[in-house]
Amino acid sequence: MTNDDPTLIRSAKSQRILVDGLPFAIEIFRLDHHADWTLEVVDPDGTSHVWDDTFKKDKSARDEAIRALQVGATAFMSDLGDRSVSLQ
Repeated sequence: MTNDDPTLIRSAKSQRILVDGLPFAIEIFRLDHHADWTLEVVDPDGTSHVWDDTFKKDKSARDEAIRALQVGATAFMSDLGDRSVSLQ
């Protein structure tokens, strides 16, 4: 019996960040046979937010996640308001 499931590659650019003390997980990954990276942000409630678009570079995905949290954290958590983002 062989395992035909594709291998998931996790980027070293994946990280946890704090938005005014609240933890968000930036997860960047791709399948072993695909070149493009997928971006997922998990908010403090454990809700997963996955981008429809993929990214050619994992750094671009990471930069997009940080940008989205800086200008639109309320899209992730309605009670955040204007917040600062710091790398953890």
